[in-house]
Amino acid sequence: MPLNNNQRRMLRVMHGDAERTWSLNDLLEATGWADQVHVAGAGKELAEDGLAEISESHSSMVYLGKEGASAVENGLLEARIWKWYEGADDSNRNMAGLFSAGFERNEAGPGVGLLKALGVSVQGGIFVAENKKSVAKLIASRSEFIESIGKGVDLAELDSEMIKHFSNRKNLIFIEEITTRTWALTDAGKNIDESKLVNIELIGEVTPELLQGENWRDVEYKAFDVNAPAPIPMGGRPHPMQSLIERIRSVFLEMGFSEIEGDYVQSAGWNMDALYIPQSHPARTMQDTFYLSNPEKIELDEKTLNIWSAVHEYGHDTGSRGWGSTFDKEESQKALLRTHTTVNTVKYISQNPNHPCRVFGIGRVFRQETIDRTHLPEFHQIEGIIHEPDANLSMLITTLKTFYTKMGYPDVRVRPAYFPYTEPSVEVEVLWRGEWLELGGSGIFRPEVTEPLGTEWPVCAWGMGLERLAMLVLELNDIRELYQPDLERLSRMPIL
Repeated sequence: MPLNNNQRRMLRVMHGDAERTWSLNDLLEATGWADQVHVAGAGKELAEDGLAEISESHSSMVYLGKEGASAVENGLLEARIWKWYEGADDSNRNMAGLFSAGFERNEAGPGVGLLKALGVSVQGGIFVAENKKSVAKLIASRSEFIESIGKGVDLAELDSEMIKHFSNRKNLIFIEEITTRTWALTDAGKNIDESKLVNIELIGEVTPELLQGENWRDVEYKAFDVNAPAPIPMGGRPHPMQSLIERIRSVFLEMGFSEIEGDYVQSAGWNMDALYIPQSHPARTMQDTFYLSNPEKIELDEKTLNIWSAVHEYGHDTGSRGWGSTFDKEESQKALLRTHTTVNTVKYISQNPNHPCRVFGIGRVFRQETIDRTHLPEFHQIEGIIHEPDANLSMLITTLKTFYTKMGYPDVRVRPAYFPYTEPSVEVEVLWRGEWLELGGSGIFRPEVTEPLGTEWPVCAWGMGLERLAMLVLELNDIRELYQPDLERLSRMPIL
């Protein structure tokens, strides 16, 4: 049986300790190979030739998500709120006291919900804990759990109830399936003549230069097997993501919606301020948003800026108190890559404030996300609104349930949520593999959003990540599989 040089190299290394079971890292270090592909390829060929055997073990590892890493550094949300609770006077243990302590609205609502689940009730607007020891103990156990994960822990070593709890919370933990391989020599591999393991320069191409001399007599040529299997040419087909986009587009069009589009480059004003996102919000920092240097600024008309300023500072005529901070018009005119497609719908409403509409959009958005199995810095978002005099929450929920049913997921539920620009707000979940999976946010635009747009009608709005839905529909565990240049893998994905 002819051996290639990679096989020879791997066998020489393994002969140095023939009884040993070799890990991937062992072989990389011993061979000097930088790429594990060489080990995998040579190891597979040796196994096929009966010279080595491969053993596999599978495990599930738990890692901290973005919010989990933050929780380790700063404390879990419920732990921070509980610390405030214990230090506050009885009369100050309310939402106003919570805001005064520096908690943002996007933290306060979910945080209070977490405390309620732990046994804290609201009596006359005051938070009351009947059993403080029990609450403190539960929070301490959650904090210990998060801190114990570190750089990754085997799933089997962790408490299943804690796993279940944190899996239902956004970006705190994620689970990754790990396959570990080892290689060992068979008897045939141990007994192979070491003289056959010397590297040989194999010639794969006969050149004029080679034939002009006498060297061609002494070289060894790569074997050419005319019976070797050749790749089967595959006909063209749309990318799975494009197929999914077209499927979603057809569903919304069937439901009577019209499609709109918008530009990638937007002002911070239309992307953030129009949606009543405070200028101090963490999502507006350089760590979360791609700001541009060319163009650095997008000029906005003074009338629009004045309205946004009034809404943000004191609520204008919306009945709101606003955010109570000074509005920076220069900040509003910074250029950025859009972080969501909602910017398209708010612009559409501002251009058609008195025109009833049902519109949707599917487009790329950009955020400074760390690349992992569920996050990419560039992804797609599905956005939609219903803008008409009688729009209401029931209409919104019915629309979303109809959409997901048409997509093949009839079991849909909504849960209360918090978003800066909608009230009421709900998260949409579908039943998948026996578990509820959150797919997007929705709600009714707040008056702080609609008034500057020039409309008095309610606006039902929703947004969801397309890649998240793609993982569901295509049954993927890693979002990166969608964008790997592996035509064979892509061809095996179902045609949607």
